[in-house]
Amino acid sequence: MSTRTPRTTGTAVTEEQRRVHDRRWVILAILCGSLLLIGMDTTILNVAFPSLVDDLQPSAVEQLWIVDAYALALAGLLVTAGALGDRLGRRRLLLTGFAVFAAASLAAVFATAAWQVIAARAFLGVGGAAIMPATLSLLRHVFTDARERAFAYAVWTAVIGGGMALGPVVGGLLVVRQGWHSAFLLNVPVALAVVVLGRWLLPESRAPLPGRWDWPGVAQSVTGMVALVAGIKLLGEHGPGAPAVWALLLAAAVTLTVFTRRQLRLGQGGTGVRPLLAVRLFGDLAFTVAVAAIVLAMVALGAAMYLVTQWFQYAQGYSPLEAGIRLLPMPVALIVSSAVTPRLMHAWAVRHVLGCGLVLTSAGLALPWVLQQAGPLGYPAVAASLAASGLGAGVATTTASVTLMAVTPREHVGGAAAIDETSYELGTALGVAVLGSLAAALYRGHPGATGDSIGDAAHRAGELAGPAGQRLLADAAEAFTRAMTPAIAAGAALTLLAAAVAWRWTPRDVRPTSGAH
Repeated sequence: MSTRTPRTTGTAVTEEQRRVHDRRWVILAILCGSLLLIGMDTTILNVAFPSLVDDLQPSAVEQLWIVDAYALALAGLLVTAGALGDRLGRRRLLLTGFAVFAAASLAAVFATAAWQVIAARAFLGVGGAAIMPATLSLLRHVFTDARERAFAYAVWTAVIGGGMALGPVVGGLLVVRQGWHSAFLLNVPVALAVVVLGRWLLPESRAPLPGRWDWPGVAQSVTGMVALVAGIKLLGEHGPGAPAVWALLLAAAVTLTVFTRRQLRLGQGGTGVRPLLAVRLFGDLAFTVAVAAIVLAMVALGAAMYLVTQWFQYAQGYSPLEAGIRLLPMPVALIVSSAVTPRLMHAWAVRHVLGCGLVLTSAGLALPWVLQQAGPLGYPAVAASLAASGLGAGVATTTASVTLMAVTPREHVGGAAAIDETSYELGTALGVAVLGSLAAALYRGHPGATGDSIGDAAHRAGELAGPAGQRLLADAAEAFTRAMTPAIAAGAALTLLAAAVAWRWTPRDVRPTSGAH
């Protein structure tokens, strides 16, 4: 495979490419500015949720749907959206996605019932699914120089991570002053600005895709991915004892297996139907290792962010805004390391950069558990852990994403971008479900634990009040701290495994920043 720019014929085509090349950094700014919004929207609801619940009084089931509707719609449609962008045009899909995003946000602002918020969140996921793979595909089209393209991908990774971290901070400031509606209202002017600027400045790109649209494949991919994400989320919420967890995961396994076999058969030709996803991309070892590295790193990071956020709010008594501010060492470090990663990739082999990034991530995640053996765990140790794991994750995920996109043929970049984003989403969901469940089990086994979670203990302590409530919460906080650190350390072990995989199986000749593979 190669990352060389295709030959062009005719003056008109060459002139258009020159214009796109001249404004490539403006295009990067537009795409990444819009991605900052998407990243923030992933986490901003964490801060707005209590205010929303107080206002609309949703039932327990409705609360779960408000939280999960976005992720289910996003995960279910990523593969379809990637293929649709390749066929109909990536700019068209991106701008359509932002139009849907703006409309859904506006609907949420004026929502007066829980079902309206659920529907708006689902359509936000639809818009996000259209936006995410289209941005990566457009970057591949706009940046024809391999080193510049690697830098553009690095900025993409940093902006997503930074947006997710800024969500609670910005959301906290908005919600305190304006209420939960403001968390959605923020999306509207930004999304409309992207639509206007995008029609003017963004180039159109598509892949020549002969053959009919694969409607059965759409149904299979959507059903399988929704079942998979729903099963993982239920695992995190109710543990492995819930029958629905295994029913959903079994349905996902069967449906996605059928989908994969169908895509392989369509890829052989002769049916007149174009496969939605080039499953044979996984036949490239560099591609597969990159996907595995992203998933395993995000399992660890997703769990760490989830558990540390709970530790800040329940065990340390911080507000969501204060907790968001204390989480900033990780995204700041991730942004810095993502920016320098292309230089590292140009100087050293990909397997070394990827492996070292994963080892640093693992060391940062193991730090709280190691330091806890010597005494009580305080914020300086947690901040150092967040910074070190952020530095390593920035290097590792940027290297993996750059490699994944670089080894993908131009006609399949939409599918590759969808796989890249799905890897982040699934890894994070798995981390919260699996390692979060491990932390919950360890917490319940501690003698100082009260209830099934630290949240239950905080609620009971609030009911008791006085010295009795304070003692109960202090004992529960100690139990949660003792449960949190080994769970995060288990994530560190997974990240170390990913490093070993990267060093062992990443081909030595992969050079994404030089255009050679």
